[in-house]
Amino acid sequence: MKKRGQVWVETVTYTLVAFVLIGLILAFVKPKIDELQDKALMEQSLNVLKQIDSVISEVYQEGTGNKRLVEVLLKKGELTVDSEKDSILFEFTGRYQYSEPGQNYSESSFDIRTTKVGSNYKVEMEKKYANFNITYADKDMKKVFGGSTTPYKLFISNNGGSSQIIDFSVQ
Repeated sequence: MKKRGQVWVETVTYTLVAFVLIGLILAFVKPKIDELQDKALMEQSLNVLKQIDSVISEVYQEGTGNKRLVEVLLKKGELTVDSEKDSILFEFTGRYQYSEPGQNYSESSFDIRTTKVGSNYKVEMEKKYANFNITYADKDMKKVFGGSTTPYKLFISNNGGSSQIIDFSVQ
């Protein structure tokens, strides 16, 4: 009878030790996994911004009346079309430090700023268009697109004019 009780005590003890070890491993590995996911998201977002920039150049070069569709998938973060600043901006807060905090950094004509916020980092990727008048739905307004599970169908069109109006709209 004693051996049977001892076997159960050992089984419970070994199970508890295994759970504690799994918990410790996850406590150290999970933040690194989150950081790697945020890094991949930032690289994907920069590629989306480059794609939008390329489409803006295309509709400008093709002339007035030209219109293109860009599908934008934002899992996290926010994409802002800012008519006041004539810019597009992507903001994201996560564990990945994209660049040196507090320092301005340029990559592919995008200005990138990283700011430390607690244990996380806020990354802003922005491109200003000095030669264009950026609008949203033919209005000078700021439009923010948040994270979504489905892609946004973003139309970019050249509405011409003396200030080269580049208009964004969503279907």
